[in-house]
Parts: sequence; C-alpha cells; structure tokens
Amino acid sequence: MKIKLLFTLACICAASNLFAQAQHSTEIGVQTDNDSYLLQGSDRYYTDGIYFYYRHALSTDGNDNLKNKILGFEFGQKIFNPQAGSVNIDGRDLSYLVDRPFAAYLYVGSTLNFLYSNESNLKLGAQLGIVGPDAFGKQVQDWVHSTFGFYHPSGWEYQIKNDPEINLSAEYNRLLARTTGVDISFSSYGNLGNGFTGAGLGFLLRLGNFNQLFNSVSTQSTASQGDKITPLHKHELFFYYKPLINYVAYDATIQGGLLETHHEAGSQEITLDKEPFIFSNQLGVDFTTNRFTFDIAAIVRTRDTKEMIRSTHQWGTITGMYRFK
Repeated sequence: MKIKLLFTLACICAASNLFAQAQHSTEIGVQTDNDSYLLQGSDRYYTDGIYFYYRHALSTDGNDNLKNKILGFEFGQKIFNPQAGSVNIDGRDLSYLVDRPFAAYLYVGSTLNFLYSNESNLKLGAQLGIVGPDAFGKQVQDWVHSTFGFYHPSGWEYQIKNDPEINLSAEYNRLLARTTGVDISFSSYGNLGNGFTGAGLGFLLRLGNFNQLFNSVSTQSTASQGDKITPLHKHELFFYYKPLINYVAYDATIQGGLLETHHEAGSQEITLDKEPFIFSNQLGVDFTTNRFTFDIAAIVRTRDTKEMIRSTHQWGTITGMYRFK
C-alpha cells in the first residue's frame, strides 16, 4: 500500500512538473494605458488607451533558423486631449487652450512576428481604423469620467474629423550583447499609412532573469509551439529601460486626415503642427508565470506638437496576458 501511494505521489509530481514546463501556443490579453496611473493628477495629451490581443504560435518545422513565429490579432482605441480635458474659453484664447487636438483612433489589426535563432525578429503589421467622432473618443471619455466621478469633459466639438485609416508597420530588434543578468538589444520600427507615417530607433536594456528574444515578453513571443526552444529561465523577472528617437512624418490625430479638406466653412475642427522628432523613455518591469505574463511601465515623451504648452507628457501602461493550449 505504501509503495502504491509513493508511486502515485511520484506520478503526480512528475505530471505537475511536466505541466508546469509545457509550452503554450496561444495567449490572450489586454493592455491599458492612462496618465492617471502615474498619480500626478494629470489628464492631458495621450490620456487613455485600451487594447485587446490574441496571439497564436505557428509551426516552424523545416526552418532551423526560425525559432518561433506568431500570428496576432488586436483591437484598440487611443484617446487624446489638449492640456486639459475640459476646455472653458471664458474669454481666453482657444489656440492656447487646445495645444493638442481632441482626437480618438479606433482600429483592428493583425501582426506576424518572425523570431530567429540569432535573437533577431521582424514583426509585420497592418491596421484598419478611423480617426474622428466615429472612433467614439468622446463617448468613452464621458462614460469613464461619469462612472468614476471625475469632471465632465468638454471641447470635443473641436476634435479631428472622421478619416478612414490604412496603416502598415514593421518592427526589427536584434541582440547586441549579453552577460549574466544583463543584455542590450537594438530596437527599430517604421510606420507607413494615411494615418501614421514615421520611424524610430533606439535600444532595449534588460536587467534580471530574462529569456532569449525569440521566447520573451520583450518581443511578445512567450507563446510557442514544438520543442525548438529551451528558455534561459523557467520564469522571467526583469527590469528594462527603452529609449527611442522617433521621426514623425505624418500623424492624423494631430494634422487630421491626409486626404481630408480642413478648415472649410462651418468646421470647428482644430488641427496643429506635429513635431518632426520626438524622444521617448520607457522604464518598466516584466514578469511571467507558467500561464501569465505581465508588463508594467512608465513612458515619458517630449512634446507631440509645436504648440504644446508642456515640454513632456507621460503615462503608465499595464499589460496582462494568459497562455493556454
């Protein structure tokens, strides 16, 4: 009897260990951005964002250089305000108050992430969306402020007009150097579309227990399929710093739709001049469990428009993912 009991316990422990280390090919999750997360009492510029993700790892059999390949789908919304979410003119200059246009961007998109054995990756994406009243920025902000007892927003009559968007993107990252507990990677991206066109480059510094870039939260590649991946750590837990220099060729949330006619008679739309170069800093912590992945970070950016009163703006971002299958 004791032998049977010990054998049963051994089998349970073995099965538990196998389950704990099993690879999961699918993950779902949500990301939420808001400037209030930094507890500074601000409600300006990029003030709120919500994103839903679905990612599934595809087979890489027959390609020894390709360690992981992930197909993703996403749905999201971004909301932008001027220096305050409530514009009360009262004889003041409207051009001073609205130093970044009221705008919202609503989209659906897909990505395909190729992750290679040399710890480089190429992530391609496409989005279909809309900027303007049909992106429901006013309605969402009104609901949030009413639900949580905040002030009533005003000024959305000046928002960017409706404009359908088709936007393409590409992201490339590559490991530069690694030692115990520290590594540094090159990071870059490019956007092309009638909504957003530009590019950026910088680096990613990680400190702690992290995995290779083909199977890490850093490259949205914690889902995997097959047995080609042996991670450095069972669980990731690390701090990171990511500075980027961004070139902005066009931004529809600032300049309005690329093909739209602006400032015609009767229009209250306010468009402004984008800053061509923006510097951003992201500081955060990532950690994973057998099933869950979390990212918590703060982002600080220099001004988006030439008219912005504040020289910088900042927000917090929280992402949670759940893996299964």
